[in-house]
Amino acid sequence: MTIEEMKNRVRALGYTYEQVARISGVPLSTLRKVFAGATKSPRYETMQALEKVLRNEQPPVLKEEAVQYDVSGCGFDPDRGFRGKKQGEYTIEDYLAIPVDDRFELIDGVLFRIDSPTTTHQKIAGYLYHRIYGYIDDNDGDCQPFIAPVDVQLDCDDRTIVEPDVMILCDDTKDIRKRIYGAPDFVAEVLSPSTRRKDMLLKLHKYGEAGVREYWMIDPEHGRIMVYQFESDDTTLDFYSFEDEVPVGIYDGKCRIDFAPLNAKL
Repeated sequence: MTIEEMKNRVRALGYTYEQVARISGVPLSTLRKVFAGATKSPRYETMQALEKVLRNEQPPVLKEEAVQYDVSGCGFDPDRGFRGKKQGEYTIEDYLAIPVDDRFELIDGVLFRIDSPTTTHQKIAGYLYHRIYGYIDDNDGDCQPFIAPVDVQLDCDDRTIVEPDVMILCDDTKDIRKRIYGAPDFVAEVLSPSTRRKDMLLKLHKYGEAGVREYWMIDPEHGRIMVYQFESDDTTLDFYSFEDEVPVGIYDGKCRIDFAPLNAKL
């Protein structure tokens, strides 16, 4: 089986990468690198172990039955325990069981509450999405921009679901309708006091490891945009102000976002 055939089988069987790693014995970090194309020549033993699992037409049941707790009307707090689990143990099943009035992201088994965005946050995200959409539309591009809330199963496992503020997806096979399955090509997060640490540290690492090609952190408090390029062997970081035209790296700088008109309205 080719790597692409294996990825298709993972989706068809309903596996997460974590489950494939657990069954096959291939380390999760190795599996992610193989499926992301970061490992150009995977070891023969690795490919044989993966193929053995993915050719199995009846995958074993891996999910444990969870204990349900009634959290309606009590102000959901994952730190108090939910479904018999605690922070660091939550999965996508638990994430999907959260009361609809609460918004969270799930990162490596930990649930993070998402506060309602400010008007400044919405102006920035909306402006960026509009400009990117216009560029793609004007150039008959194949990629698709998205704006939050859209669930992204970033690591293709059952322990992480994030909601980037703005993203661009160029591989439409990752759009499985109910969510994005895998890493987008471009991600932008608008920083806020409640998300700054998560976006600048935790998500920076997660996006780079998952295969995101370009990551923007837009900081309205300090009027700057930090642009990380992950495609080269050495990650690059560039700084821009809200008076600059910022080039979108995945389009080789042909798409440029002029922040000055937006800045005048903030």
